[in-house]
Amino acid sequence: MTHPIKTRREGAILEVTLDRPKANAIDLATSRIMGDVFAEFRDDPELRVAIITGAGDKFFCPGWDLKAAADGDAVDGDYGVGGFGGLQELPNLNKPVIAAVNGIACGGGLELALSADIILAADHATFALPEILSGTVADAASVKLPKRIPYHIAMELLFTGRWFDAEEARGWGIVNHIHPADLLLDKAWEMARLLASGPPLVYAAIKEIVREAEDEKFQDTMNQITGSKFETVKRLYSSEDQLEGAKAFAEKRDPVWKGR
Repeated sequence: MTHPIKTRREGAILEVTLDRPKANAIDLATSRIMGDVFAEFRDDPELRVAIITGAGDKFFCPGWDLKAAADGDAVDGDYGVGGFGGLQELPNLNKPVIAAVNGIACGGGLELALSADIILAADHATFALPEILSGTVADAASVKLPKRIPYHIAMELLFTGRWFDAEEARGWGIVNHIHPADLLLDKAWEMARLLASGPPLVYAAIKEIVREAEDEKFQDTMNQITGSKFETVKRLYSSEDQLEGAKAFAEKRDPVWKGR
């Protein structure tokens, strides 16, 4: 069996491709590998942006591998350090992740895409949360989706398991941009290069603030920021990069970010 995860590294960008024929479904072993890959991405100071996509042009990911489950994979088994798909529960991931959805993204596959910061979709991509049709719950989506799109739409998608296309996904704000399938990965790399040229310490601060603020009141989060309670913000405010940003502005030139 070929390795289920392919990686490509170019400068500060890591492309991660889920490659499990025929449909890129995720079993326990694959999830653990994905967690290790994304943990290494998180911990590598030279890497700044990741892209997650699926092999082929039909499936991004349909989620949980039901054949593996039938063969003994427990649904509550060990998914690895990052939870299902390596991203959903990976702690302290303070770097941008782009999902390039190249086809069907349903169930845990849609939850995997929702774990990214930016979602690009091929024009033929389709989405669903069909867990309800098999008598189970889309747990991560039940947590995330009502916070990201209108409550009543999220509940409709969770209650019915119906399919929706890329245009509808973009309309609800689930997808950032739609591209022709043959251009999707190029556009993902274009976005990744743009982000890789930006200030990594600011990205880290943004991600920590957004993550920690999700269940807090506005003023409580602001008090933590001004009280230097967030490590990423504390590091940013004492960094060479913050001084470089000010100097570059004053000197009317592009800043050179070093991540320190």
